Amino acid sequence: QVQLVESGGGSVQAGGSLRLSCAASGITHISYVAGWFRQAPGKEREGVATIDSDGTTAYADSVKGRFTISKDNANNILYLQMNNLKPEDTAMYYCADGVMLKMTAIQALGLGVSPYNYWGQGTQVTVSS
Repeated sequence: QVQLVESGGGSVQAGGSLRLSCAASGITHISYVAGWFRQAPGKEREGVATIDSDGTTAYADSVKGRFTISKDNANNILYLQMNNLKPEDTAMYYCADGVMLKMTAIQALGLGVSPYNYWGQGTQVTVSS
């Protein structure tokens, strides 16, 4: 059984930092891309950052230069380092994995939620001004 378990969310003031983690277990096939998404109340889930099997990364314009996605392949842990947080970053953050179709990080970012087969339960990030 596949499980993705996020941690690291919390409440910070604007300008602060958080690091999200996502521990994956039970994935027995190649996954070409993993990613982080977020969803604010009343809004659609949006892609934040993706990383492909070559280690190439892609970011939404709204987080470029502030967020960094990385992956510890040995331990199957996906990270999202978030710096210089802004109130508009407030959302539930989800990790996603299990892309079985070969594609790049940039391609996956453009496709949104559709390529992913597995999702975490989410971790809340709240940024106050």
